[in-house]
Amino acid sequence: MHTEPSDEQKSLLAALGRIPSGLFILTFRHGKHETAMLASWVQQCSFEPPQIVIAMNAKRYVLDWLERGSAIAVSILGEGQKELLSHFGKGFEPGQPAFEGIEVERSDGNAPSLPQAHAVLHCRMSGKHVAGDHVLIIAEVVAGKLQHDGRPGMHVRRSGAHY
Repeated sequence: MHTEPSDEQKSLLAALGRIPSGLFILTFRHGKHETAMLASWVQQCSFEPPQIVIAMNAKRYVLDWLERGSAIAVSILGEGQKELLSHFGKGFEPGQPAFEGIEVERSDGNAPSLPQAHAVLHCRMSGKHVAGDHVLIIAEVVAGKLQHDGRPGMHVRRSGAHY
C-alpha cells in the first residue's frame, strides 16, 4: 500500500528536485551493438586526470556492457535541442536501434557521438560504485570538443523522488 508523503517529506522532495542538472545523451558500444540513453546526472568530479561521474539507474541493461576501459561518449545537449531530447528520452530496449534518423559520428575505439550536440566528451570507464538505486560510473575524459556556440541545456525536476 502506497502512503501519501507528509508535508515535510513533500517539501524535502521539492527542495531536492531543485538541484539543477544538464541534459546529456550517453552512448555506448559493446562489440557490434550500440545504444544510447538520456541522462541528467552527469558531473565533473576531478581535474587531474579529468573525470566525470554518471549516476545510472541500477536496472539499466547497459551496465552489463561496462567494464574498466569501456568507451562512453557524453553528448551535452544545448538549449532548445528538443528533437534530440524527445528521440533519446523514449529509451531503447536491447537490440532496438537507437540512432535511426539521427546523424552519428563513429571512430575507432570511441562510442558513437552526436555532432549536432552542443559538446561531446569521449570517456573511458574507470570504476563503478553502487549508490542506493543507482550505480555511479566514474569515467576518465580522454577527448572532447565544443561543437556549437550557445548554452548547454538545463533540467530542474519538480521532485527529488523521480526524474
